[in-house]
Amino acid sequence: MKAKELTICGLAAVRARFQADAASIKRLYFDYPTSRKIGVMCKVLAAAKKIYRCVEPAELEKVGGTIHHGGIVAVVAAPDLREPDEVVLRGWAAKRTPVLVLDRIGNAHNLGALARTAAFLGVTELVISADPQSARPNDAAYRVAEGGLEKITVWQAGDLVKFISALRAAGYAVIAAATRGGRPEAAVKRGEPVALVLGNEEHGLAPEIIAACTQSVTIPGSGAVESLNVSVAGAVLLWELIGRRR
Repeated sequence: MKAKELTICGLAAVRARFQADAASIKRLYFDYPTSRKIGVMCKVLAAAKKIYRCVEPAELEKVGGTIHHGGIVAVVAAPDLREPDEVVLRGWAAKRTPVLVLDRIGNAHNLGALARTAAFLGVTELVISADPQSARPNDAAYRVAEGGLEKITVWQAGDLVKFISALRAAGYAVIAAATRGGRPEAAVKRGEPVALVLGNEEHGLAPEIIAACTQSVTIPGSGAVESLNVSVAGAVLLWELIGRRR
């Protein structure tokens, strides 16, 4: 695969990309059963003189780099992840835009699942750590997101502590999701913009990240198991902090 390209697999994800930005699709490959469902895509790509091709399953697996291609693979321009500056943050705060912040989430499937939940609940801004451990939007993330990554903007922050401080300065309540020791529910003022911060699957949030936030919350459980998968915890907290308040 060429530099600055990625593959998007699965009909739902490819359709979402086509609807959001058809011009970003450079090449399209699909199997025969799927060809019956994408006539409009093929017409648009043909008009733009882009490559689109019906191929055998083995070739589709090779192009997509996975057996989980769902019958279709789009090769697209990879996104450039920018860092939101103070002007962007003030704009978010003025609109009370909710923000999801990820501290070293390493599994691309978790990234995709969180993006899907965020899009479902109307969270449009997702900020990931620039740490090398952090998963980036890749083929697996797009596949799991089922089109969710087309509905949100993914940003990158080089220094999460500094970024969280900037969120607070802009007026945000920044809520850290802690495995233990946090409040059972967040204390958020009416009309206050909210940012939720989730941590690494194995190690959780870094201590300095928790310290930078305004407060931490812990989902109370039965004690039968220690914690939830981060994508599940994120879904619960996004609903409690954002979904319920809309």
